Amino acid sequence: MRVLRHLAAVCAASTALVLAAVSSAGADPVQVDDVFNPFVVSTFRDGQIAHPSQWMPRPASTDPWFDAPDLADDAVPGTLLRHRPVTVQVYGVQPGHVTAHQLMYVTTDFDGSRTVATGILMIPEDGTPARDRRLIGYSEANDSLGPDCMPSTQWTGGNQTDPSLFSALGPVAQMFGRGWAVMMSDTANDGDTAPNGFSIGRFSGPATLDGLRAAIALPDAGFAADIPVGVFGIAGGGVAAGFAAEMAGSYAPELNLVGTVLQAMVVDSATFERTADGGIGSGFVFANSLGFAAKYPEIDLDAELTPLGRAAADLFHSTCQGLYLMFPFVPLSALYVHGRPADNPVFARAYAENALGTRPHEVPDAPVLITSCRDDFLVPYEDAEKLGNFWRAHGSEVEFDPSVCGIGDVLTDPVRVGVELLGMQNVAWFDRRFEEAGR
Repeated sequence: MRVLRHLAAVCAASTALVLAAVSSAGADPVQVDDVFNPFVVSTFRDGQIAHPSQWMPRPASTDPWFDAPDLADDAVPGTLLRHRPVTVQVYGVQPGHVTAHQLMYVTTDFDGSRTVATGILMIPEDGTPARDRRLIGYSEANDSLGPDCMPSTQWTGGNQTDPSLFSALGPVAQMFGRGWAVMMSDTANDGDTAPNGFSIGRFSGPATLDGLRAAIALPDAGFAADIPVGVFGIAGGGVAAGFAAEMAGSYAPELNLVGTVLQAMVVDSATFERTADGGIGSGFVFANSLGFAAKYPEIDLDAELTPLGRAAADLFHSTCQGLYLMFPFVPLSALYVHGRPADNPVFARAYAENALGTRPHEVPDAPVLITSCRDDFLVPYEDAEKLGNFWRAHGSEVEFDPSVCGIGDVLTDPVRVGVELLGMQNVAWFDRRFEEAGR
């Protein structure tokens, strides 16, 4: 217990320094006690350090629970196939007062066929009555191609080095402090050793919506069928959340979706590629293109990749996104025989089908907040602005509130940049949406 108190004190002190900078600017600054709220403090106080035998968890790919059943062609999307209670474990700490379940459910692949996805549902044990519970579909900044990388593994003690886990801690703490349950879809079956097409929004969007359906169907959760739902997506998760927002009205109209927050998402992989190719984020550009090849049969990587590209792809296909950070400044021309996939007709269908804001009949019914950074050197802000204006032109309610990340901001106010890039300032946007839904 003394160890936990020390850990909580260190975290609180660090967060206080971080949020002090944020509190000096902005109309609705994030405060220290927004993150270290009474509920989160209680999870430290009543939690425990994991037993050493639990520090090396079994990967999802070796866990029979993740073996997917065969599905009939008429399997209903969102059907809960199996579930089990699990213990949340992050950085060796098992917090108190959080109930969690791993879920496996039916979803729709990019080609309309039925497939399986997994995820994790976490519910704060805070005494919130069932009628007042709210549910967030949180899409992590997870761009991993390999297995054993996704939220259902991360939040049960696996893959603790993944930056997407760290980036979610602040927003999830704020959500738990408000009594909200959090559903994180893996937007894949995390135990499947085949490469994961994380960049394919036509798959990850439905997987996000069907994860929410499966969470609502879980008897142990006790959710009302019309529980108010929000979707929060950042970076790679922003692709999933963006497509979920676009598709919700036609694909899952029964969901009581009150709004979606999108940050730093790739709107169009072609412009993302042309912007970031050969730069500091070139590992993510390469991984993004490999994600399309994982699903689209016309993309033959053996024919498209150079010897260096094949070696890199083999490594990327079996690892998590932390590796991609160590692959900067490598141009796609060194990896692909025909240069950039964005300029290669073989990739054209995949890129076109998975660009946001291209279908006038598919736009968000619920409000959207876009908080991408105006000075992002990886993902063009112009794409985010174009997307929001397209949605507005076709009847959607869209707000813009760009986060800060320019070079000048990084040099003069790095803490504020870091906090805003995690999306912590966006959680409160759902307060009013949920309040309106509850009237």
